[in-house]
Amino acid sequence: MTDCYKPFEKHENITQLKPLLQIGCCYLFSPETIERKEHFMDKKFKFLEYDKEHILHPYSPSVPANEIPLVKSAYGVFLELDDGKKIIDGMSSWWSVIHGYNVPELNDAAADQLSNMSHVMFGGLTHESAIRLAKTLIDITDESLEHIFFSDSGSVSVEVALKMAFQYWGSQGNKKKNKVLSFYKGYHGDTFGAMSVCDPVTGMHSAFDGILHKNIFVEEPMCGFDDEWDETYIEAFQKTVEQQHEEIAAVIIEPIVQGAGGMRIYSPEFLKRVRTICDEYGVLLILDEVATGFGRTGKLFAYEFADITPDILCVGKALTGGYISLAATLTSKKVIQGIESNGNVLMHGPTFMANPLACAIANASLELLLNSSWQKSIKRIEAQLKDELKRCEGLGIVKETRILGAIGVVELSKEVDLSFMSQLFVQKGVWVRPFLNLVYIMPPFIISKDELTHLTSAMFEVIQEFEVYIEK
Repeated sequence: MTDCYKPFEKHENITQLKPLLQIGCCYLFSPETIERKEHFMDKKFKFLEYDKEHILHPYSPSVPANEIPLVKSAYGVFLELDDGKKIIDGMSSWWSVIHGYNVPELNDAAADQLSNMSHVMFGGLTHESAIRLAKTLIDITDESLEHIFFSDSGSVSVEVALKMAFQYWGSQGNKKKNKVLSFYKGYHGDTFGAMSVCDPVTGMHSAFDGILHKNIFVEEPMCGFDDEWDETYIEAFQKTVEQQHEEIAAVIIEPIVQGAGGMRIYSPEFLKRVRTICDEYGVLLILDEVATGFGRTGKLFAYEFADITPDILCVGKALTGGYISLAATLTSKKVIQGIESNGNVLMHGPTFMANPLACAIANASLELLLNSSWQKSIKRIEAQLKDELKRCEGLGIVKETRILGAIGVVELSKEVDLSFMSQLFVQKGVWVRPFLNLVYIMPPFIISKDELTHLTSAMFEVIQEFEVYIEK
């Protein structure tokens, strides 16, 4: 046997390989398996090279311009890279990791759920984790939102919302209402229905023009969060609804903050007027809180700034504290009864709907959030962002800064160079991913004063260096 199989001591990654025989603390492997282990352990070359040759990343060319950082682990607000460098995550992994990484309470919730079941189909069956999560979400949102549909991601929650709106009217025999009114600078996801209500240009989906369902678009909110209200701000929207309400099934909007379409922060009065006009002309209102929900803006949900009620509400991202993908679409009894007119039912059903593992983690995440002094944390972050990002306005390339809650945005007069900036940010010990002409951060709620200062200082320095770079 010793001629054919070679023993070696147990390694922390030994579970990646299957031994032929275990004797005490030693494992016996075939020569072929040894070779595969050596291949597996040659991380720096094999992993990064394989990624570069085969794996597609979001909105990126198949062959990236720069080497992509390899993340080895994460804890608190830090990402630890393969070379041991630790960088502060200013993006909360696309706005989802509100509690930071490696949270004991969420780790425990995942382990406990795994010991029972990681998944079970939701068609014809149910489970406690989903029921508990449904109750919490219904309790913390507007009292009119009595029904909930769980899905896999924020994009799918929007798909479900659009289906709800179209089925609501269709089930009642109104086939004319077959369009959605959306806003320029809006972003609602990457699946086909969601793409159809994103800004056709800044929504990053112009490649699909001519294929997507044709919806109606209107001027984005032009009023800043604190601007004195002027009725001219709502004229374009009001006129469009007045003229086309017979074909509009619903209006969809990101409340108070337009996210990936431009990081615009607008007046709550605008949202309040949208609700009034929708009611006046018999149009449903969908609020997309996938990015803004669960405290990011300083309110638990951003629509609370306007003191209004949506007909349909989409949530996701921070729902599980960034641990695992899960989203939900909430709606009223009125909408569900409309959908179920004439014996119909809502026509959607993902395989991993209400995944027990995701629901259990979401329950733990919401408990952690709701039992914390999150409002105080957000106010602290907001005050510090306003104070420390203000100096960016002294740079010639900066148009303005915008801050709301734990959202800090620096708008430039030039489009960013992602390749140039990303490398600089990593060198300065932070992870920030600019887009369009925006450099922004949405840090975890647990970030300390010093860690946040490190982030804002890096933003200033990188923008300053970028200004010099483009002038050469």
